[in-house]
Amino acid sequence: MRLLHTMLRVGNLQRAIDFYTQALGMTLLRTTERPEQQYTLAFLGYGRNPKHAEIELTYNHGVEAYELGTAYGHIAIGVDNAAAVCEAVRAKTATLGGAVTREAGPIKGGNTVIAFITDPDGYKIELIERPQAASELT
Repeated sequence: MRLLHTMLRVGNLQRAIDFYTQALGMTLLRTTERPEQQYTLAFLGYGRNPKHAEIELTYNHGVEAYELGTAYGHIAIGVDNAAAVCEAVRAKTATLGGAVTREAGPIKGGNTVIAFITDPDGYKIELIERPQAASELT
């Protein structure tokens, strides 16, 4: 078995695509328009399935916001330098939305460096500093 994608419902598809591509450096891999069913899908990632997992952004026509609930946690992304990613994201949030919600630093009781950002729809994304793991994926 293999993880293929994670689906997030978004209130503004273009805004979400812009955030994930411009702030996080993902690539828009493909889109699917289903006008009769009133939804549009956009798949993004750092590579295509099956080698890489993807994020599926789902826009249900006419729905501008969702309640995230208390069960959702976060998506985790391995990065070379969490502080540098936070700075890059912070520079783009004025136009793209989202925010840095936890600055880069070690986890409580450990040495692993993490940070958190929030996308324009309120989804949390954890950045985990793993320089070797991030470079091995390319």
